[in-house]
Amino acid sequence: MSDTPHFPLAAVVGADDLKLALCLAAIDPKIGGVLIEGPRGMAKSTLARGLADLLGTGQFVTLPLGATEERVVGTLDLDAALADGRAQFSPGILAKADGGVLYVDEVNLLADHLVDVLLDVAASGTNRVERDGISHQHAARFILIGTMNPEEGELRPQLLDRFGLNVALQSQPQPAERGQIIRRRLAFDSDPAGFVAEWEPTQHALRERCRQARERLAGIPLDDRALERISLRCFEAGVDGLRADLVWLRAARAHAAWRGDVAIDEADIEAVAEFALRHRRRTQPAPPAASQPPAPAPAGAPQEQHGQGQWGALPPRPAATGVRREVPSWPKKP
Repeated sequence: MSDTPHFPLAAVVGADDLKLALCLAAIDPKIGGVLIEGPRGMAKSTLARGLADLLGTGQFVTLPLGATEERVVGTLDLDAALADGRAQFSPGILAKADGGVLYVDEVNLLADHLVDVLLDVAASGTNRVERDGISHQHAARFILIGTMNPEEGELRPQLLDRFGLNVALQSQPQPAERGQIIRRRLAFDSDPAGFVAEWEPTQHALRERCRQARERLAGIPLDDRALERISLRCFEAGVDGLRADLVWLRAARAHAAWRGDVAIDEADIEAVAEFALRHRRRTQPAPPAASQPPAPAPAGAPQEQHGQGQWGALPPRPAATGVRREVPSWPKKP
């Protein structure tokens, strides 16, 4: 782990949706990484680096925008292979990212074939390099975090779909929030080590919560009731293929583990719905119908009684209380 202090994830102001998505990816890397959308200057790299700390490895590798395929996947020395009868492999960026986070800024500006390679390896956990009949493979288990500014170009739908979760950052924080962001940034810049030490108790608590959720994850079933609910919602959203169903179900289970529960609840399904559907949805949800003022009752018609709706409506019923809707709370400043 690097000795250079990095801004702690627990100290980031706002961006709660993205912080939750990153925690879910840390709990279950099989979710398939996170694509972050938003303009420059929204602390995307700071948040992504914080994910490496939650994994406990601290391994954070950045893919340069101009990187070649050989630099990414690694190279084979054919002369050494012919002389010694074995493949001599020079590792690339994917090998360095094994066990940590691979961060790709402006992923929408990369060549499509390179994005394909990244997504294939991220999904399989194995990088295989072949050249002139000689091959070498190695483990490359990392969480892929991509960022993009939609104003600078889009990703093809086929590539979008292969990112597990998608989160959009708002470019206009409220004035009070903006001030808090600047104050914390200035405090970190003036004394990085002191700022990190001040936030270490809350950062440790967040890291420990993710660790416990990872241990709890395998005991939470991917049950049929949750799958039926998710599959119906995916069908209504018009998504292509079945990746959305699988990602959504995994993310809901990770959210249940994050809450400390032993089963997927309706609240878990709803909490991660937009993460799984935002970049895959083809049918937009219908807007709520505009409420119309009630027409005046004709003379002689029965009058509404106090506490009831329009004439003929069912009487109100108590709301069900079986569904828990807990919102993850983020640690406050110590």
